[in-house]
Amino acid sequence: MMGDDGALAILLYDGAYARAHYAFVLAAGALAIGRPVILFAAGRGVHALARDWSGLHDAGDDALVRAKGVAGMDMLRDAVVELDARLMACEAALKLCDLPVDRLLPGVQVAGVPTFLEAARGRQIITL
Repeated sequence: MMGDDGALAILLYDGAYARAHYAFVLAAGALAIGRPVILFAAGRGVHALARDWSGLHDAGDDALVRAKGVAGMDMLRDAVVELDARLMACEAALKLCDLPVDRLLPGVQVAGVPTFLEAARGRQIITL
């Protein structure tokens, strides 16, 4: 059952650029219409929350996306941060990807799956 406020939880477990980009498209869209968003990055998806997100598979596709007039990762991530999404990175995934916490975007919460699931309680969950 979805919360009364239409809250959304997005689980990004894949490190592909296309999935990460779409996770941020969904997050920005939901936030723009007033739906609170949690974005939890796990697996190689944690690279999407790094200051330098070039660790995503096919990260170079961002130039093609922008060339077509579509918002790129930087613009989407800035919007999601500005619109107050709650960003969470899986602690285990950071270790598995050798991604130090200090390389994450400011404000990203490092948490485990139980913390994400508790935060996501009652929200619609989308997995990418």
